[in-house]
Amino acid sequence: MGIKTIPLSHLEADVRKTLNDCADSGSTVIVQLPDQRLLAIQPLDPDNGDDDLVNQLLDADPAFRALVEKSKKGPRKPFPLEPRARSQAAPNPSSSVATPLAE
Repeated sequence: MGIKTIPLSHLEADVRKTLNDCADSGSTVIVQLPDQRLLAIQPLDPDNGDDDLVNQLLDADPAFRALVEKSKKGPRKPFPLEPRARSQAAPNPSSSVATPLAE
C-alpha cells in the first residue's frame, strides 16, 4: 500500500481503471486538480473495523447500513473496464436515420 499522485486528466481518461487499481492495490490515489487543490481517493474496508468513515456512516445513516448489508449478501463484482457496447447505450435521437415503411 502506498500513495500515488495523478493529474485530474489521468483520472478523467479512465475513471473505472483508476478506481479498480486503487481498490485492488489498497493504495491511496491523490488527484491534483488544475488549480493545485488535491483530493484523496482511498479504498475502504468495512470489515477491517478501524475505518472511522465507514463506522460513522454505519452509525449515522440507515440507508448506508442497508446498502452494506445488501452488498455483503451478493457476489463481488469489479467495475467493468470496457465501456458499454454501443447497442446497450441509450439511443441518440440526433443520429437516427429515417427509413421508408414497407407496405
